[in-house]
Amino acid sequence: MRLNRAWIESHIPHSGRMCLLDDVLEWENDRIRCASGGQRAADHPLRAHGRLGIACGIEIAAQTMAVHGALSAADAGSRPRAGLLAGVRSVRMYAARLDDAPADVICRATRLAGDAGTALYEFELSSAGSTLMRGRATVVLDAAEPRARLIDMSPPR
Repeated sequence: MRLNRAWIESHIPHSGRMCLLDDVLEWENDRIRCASGGQRAADHPLRAHGRLGIACGIEIAAQTMAVHGALSAADAGSRPRAGLLAGVRSVRMYAARLDDAPADVICRATRLAGDAGTALYEFELSSAGSTLMRGRATVVLDAAEPRARLIDMSPPR
């Protein structure tokens, strides 16, 4: 099932130029594949010093995971949950820049594990069959909602 940019913008917190995804190419219960084609634009919102560094691919991956969360919630008949990218690890970068990518950047994300409050994803960005970046990301769900304090760390009175 392909979904376009208008659908994506209406289901994740990023819109306008900060929505970095153009299409959902396919998705299943535990995985998704999205396309991003704006990396060569001179006015890309993450471009700095005349270039778009490869580390900006983490934001493409994060938005891909957000779309997966929105699709999973819709499939389950529930509301999408806010997520916060809590960390990335085992990140490998195989290029220096994203704006050198010869074709659309394709992001594949696979949910490896999770519970009611977290999700662990593996992601990979590629272009024209070449891997640009891969790694893992931890997402904390509903991070903006207040949570009970388990340990009181306030100073003694």
